[in-house]
Amino acid sequence: MKINTDEILTRGVEEILPNLETLSALMESKKIRVYLGIDPTGSLLTLGHSVVLRKLQQFAELGHEVILLIGNGTVRIGDPTGKDTTRPELTDEQIIKNFKSWKEQASKILDFEKIEIKYNGDWLDKLSFSDIVKLMAKTTVQQLMERDMFQKRLQEGKPIHGHEIIYPLLQGYDSVVMDVDLEIGGTDQTFNMMMGRTLQKAYNNREKWVLTTPIINGTDGRKMSKSYDNFIALTENPNDMYGKLMSVADELIIQYFTLLTDLPLEEITKIEAEIKNGQNPMEFKKQLAFTITQMYHDASQAELAAENFQNTVQDKNIPENLPEIYVQTNSIAILDLIKLCIPEESNSNIRRLLEQSAVELLPSEEKPTDPYKEVIVNEIQTIKIGKRKYFKILR
Repeated sequence: MKINTDEILTRGVEEILPNLETLSALMESKKIRVYLGIDPTGSLLTLGHSVVLRKLQQFAELGHEVILLIGNGTVRIGDPTGKDTTRPELTDEQIIKNFKSWKEQASKILDFEKIEIKYNGDWLDKLSFSDIVKLMAKTTVQQLMERDMFQKRLQEGKPIHGHEIIYPLLQGYDSVVMDVDLEIGGTDQTFNMMMGRTLQKAYNNREKWVLTTPIINGTDGRKMSKSYDNFIALTENPNDMYGKLMSVADELIIQYFTLLTDLPLEEITKIEAEIKNGQNPMEFKKQLAFTITQMYHDASQAELAAENFQNTVQDKNIPENLPEIYVQTNSIAILDLIKLCIPEESNSNIRRLLEQSAVELLPSEEKPTDPYKEVIVNEIQTIKIGKRKYFKILR
């Protein structure tokens, strides 16, 4: 897809502050310096993360000076989570390990030959006590406490720690040091990014713009999150990626096309009109699933994933060459059997699958719900977990 200034500032954009018009004029007059900051607190990237990563890459494609800032300084403090507990402090080794995995996954979207990587620990770790006091003097406690999650905690009588209050100031200081024109991030980062705008004016006496990208919902209609187990990872295997995309709600089809693909807006508008006119959304969802699976794998793997979905989910056929699970005992609790099949899954998620009748024993077609029910191993040929996972059971 050919990128232009108008589309980069509108498609996949929630808001531009202070306004779109002045930023557009600036971009037409010169190449701007833009950055995205990340705190490497985890190692798994999802399609939700891809929204802002795709936006960063678009600026790089237009030839602007693009910086990916690794928050190895701010991550030691921890951005407030919105919960009543603060994030645990990470070691330097954990930060390095997390970013190595992060970069490998992000390479599916970002061209690191066009993007400069910086680390805010390079300057935050050098701040003296006097520097931090001067930084804090650039704003007021009232301004810092305006953050929504702080107000929520106050109303609920939950603690707000001092290091959480200073976090937005330190993130905002990044804008000052790098002297940027624009910062991009999800809508959940608006407060922090606007603090950078305040500090850029205070220190460098010039404007800084903020561009926010939308937060997308996951397969269950809630905000895409690893804690909800409703996410689609960038590293998902083709069958799971295609299958999970087929499970999203029909009302998300247009948003997913718009935010997660390069399909021209004219075509997306036609799809939206056809759905409104009563066309079955299934075919468009198949197009969406194929398009995204192809982006992160290739056309041949996307085709195989589409065939697998048709065969196992729609036609309900058992696939060939199943993973073989050997059980050493005559009987076994259903929870333990599932754990042998998917050892990485938590017991709570397994119980949730059972409660939702998402586990089926074949050929009996029994859908157990009691995790501690004992089943006879020789009576089970295959176990189906969720919509797409099959395992052959052997004694």
